[in-house]
Amino acid sequence: MGIVNKFKIRVENEFRGYNKSKFSKDLIAGITVAAVALPLALAFGVGSGADASAGLITAVIGGAIIALFSGTSFQISGPTGAMMAILIPLVAKQGISTLFAATFLAGIFLLLAGIFKAGKFVNFIPPSVIIGFTCGIALVIALGQLPNFLGIEVSGQSVMQKTFDLFSNINQINYNSLLIGMIVIIICMLWPKSFKKYVPASLVAIITTTILVVVLGLDTPSVGNIPQSIIHETRLSPQSLLSIEWSVVLLPALSIASLCIIESLLSGVAGSRMKKEKIDPNQELISQGLGNMIIPFFGGVPATAAIARSSVAIESGSQTRLTGIIHSVVLLISIFIFSNVMSLIPLSALAGVLIVTSWNMIEKKVIKGLVKRGFKSELLKLSITMVATVVFDLTIAIALGIIVSIIFLLIRMTNIDIDSSHLDMDKLHPSFVVEKDVVVVYITGNLFFGISEYLESEITNFSEEVVIFSMRGVPHIDLACATVLLNYVRNAHLKKQRIIFSSMQPDVKLVLDKVGLTKLILEDNYYPNAKDAIYSIE
Repeated sequence: MGIVNKFKIRVENEFRGYNKSKFSKDLIAGITVAAVALPLALAFGVGSGADASAGLITAVIGGAIIALFSGTSFQISGPTGAMMAILIPLVAKQGISTLFAATFLAGIFLLLAGIFKAGKFVNFIPPSVIIGFTCGIALVIALGQLPNFLGIEVSGQSVMQKTFDLFSNINQINYNSLLIGMIVIIICMLWPKSFKKYVPASLVAIITTTILVVVLGLDTPSVGNIPQSIIHETRLSPQSLLSIEWSVVLLPALSIASLCIIESLLSGVAGSRMKKEKIDPNQELISQGLGNMIIPFFGGVPATAAIARSSVAIESGSQTRLTGIIHSVVLLISIFIFSNVMSLIPLSALAGVLIVTSWNMIEKKVIKGLVKRGFKSELLKLSITMVATVVFDLTIAIALGIIVSIIFLLIRMTNIDIDSSHLDMDKLHPSFVVEKDVVVVYITGNLFFGISEYLESEITNFSEEVVIFSMRGVPHIDLACATVLLNYVRNAHLKKQRIIFSSMQPDVKLVLDKVGLTKLILEDNYYPNAKDAIYSIE
C-alpha cells in the first residue's frame, strides 16, 4: 500500500463518526494545549539563541503542518527543550542563518527517513528504555517548571544547572506563585472524572488562577508581552539557499534530524500508550520533515513532537489531529487579539499544569509490576535511561539504554547448556540391538562467537564410536560455532567416529550447509529427531 493511500485510510478511520461532541473536545483540548504551549514556545524561542517570535512562529506554523500530516491523532509539535542543546552552540558559532539552513536540510533528511521507512527504528528500542525515557522526560519537565512554580529566577542553561541554581536561591520563593501553583495542582487532582468529559481540569485551573491573580492583585510572574508577528524579519529565503556552505550545515542538520527522529517517535510511543492508539512512525517522520522544511522560511526554529504538550492534549480529551491545528490557530489568534489577556496568565499556573501532567506521564502500574515480579534487568535499563535523560540529554539516554539492553541480551545469549547421556538399551525396542558405544549430546542455547571456545572444549570430550547431536534447543548458530562443529567432524572422521545431527532447525542447518559440514557428513546423517537417529545406527 502506498504512503498516500495508507495516510488517507488512517485519516478516514480517525474521523469516522466525527460529530459536534468530538469537535468540542478537540476545541477544548486545543485551547488548553495552546495555553500551555504559549510560554514554552516563547521561552524555547529565546533559549535557542533566536528570540520569542521565532519560538511562537515554530509553534504556529510547525504545529499546524505537522499535525495535519501526522502519523497519530494526538501529537503536538513545536520548539522543545531537548533541541536547545543543539541550537544554542550552533547559533553562537555559526549564526542564525546557518540555523535556518540546517533546519531546512534536517527537514529533507526527515522526509527521506519517512519515505524509506526508517521509522522502524523505534521498534528496536526496548519497552523498559521507552518507559525510562518517559519517566526521565517527566522529571525534566517537572524540574524545569520548579522555578516558575516557586517564582524564583534562575540563570542555568541545563535542567541540572537550573535545579542547583534553584536550591541555591530557595530563600527567594515567591509565595504568591507557590500558592497559585498549589491551587492548580489541587484543582487538577480533585476535579471529578465525570466533569473531565466536558471541561478539562487544566483549563479550569488556568482560568481560575488567572482571575484570582487579577482580582486580588497578586504579585506573581506572568507570561508577559507576546510578539505580534507571524513572519519574522530574519528568515530563510529561496535566494539564500544558493549561497549556503552545505559542508558547514551538514553536521548540524544531521544532529537536528537525529534528535527529531528520536524525540518524535518516542513521544509518539509514549502518547500511544496513554491514548491506546497505534502510531505510524514513517508518516510521523514525513510530517516532521514537511514542517521543518517550511518553518525556516517564516523565521522559526526546528520543531519536533513535544511529549509534554502531547500528554496535555490527551489528558484534555483530544479526539483527532484537529487538536493540534486548533492549538496553532489559538496561538495565532493570541498574537493578534488575545495577547493582552493571555499575557496575564501566571507562569506558576502553567507550571502546575505541567507538573500534574508529568506525574500522569509516569507509568506507575508498569513500574510497580516490574518491581513486584523482580525484573531486575528491566528495572536497571529503565533507571539508567531515566537518570541519563535528566543528567545528560535524550540522545545519550537512549544510547545508554540500548547499550545496556544489548549487554543483557549478550549475557542471556551466553547461557548455553550441553548435556550428554549414553544410550540406554532398555528404552529401545527389544528387537533392536546396538553393539556400538553411543552418546547423545543435547545442546540448548544460541551458538555464537562468544561461546565458541566453550563449545569446542565441551564437545572434544566425546570419544564414543557414535555421537548424536540433538539440537532442537538451538535457534541460532553463527560462522564461528559452525566452524567449531566442522572442525570437530573432520577430526572425528579421522578417529573413525560417526557423527549424526538430529532435531535441527532449518536456519541452523542452512548455516552448516554453507560452511561445508553437510557435504562432509552427507544428508544421510541428519534426522528429524534423536529416536530416528538412534535407529539408523547399524
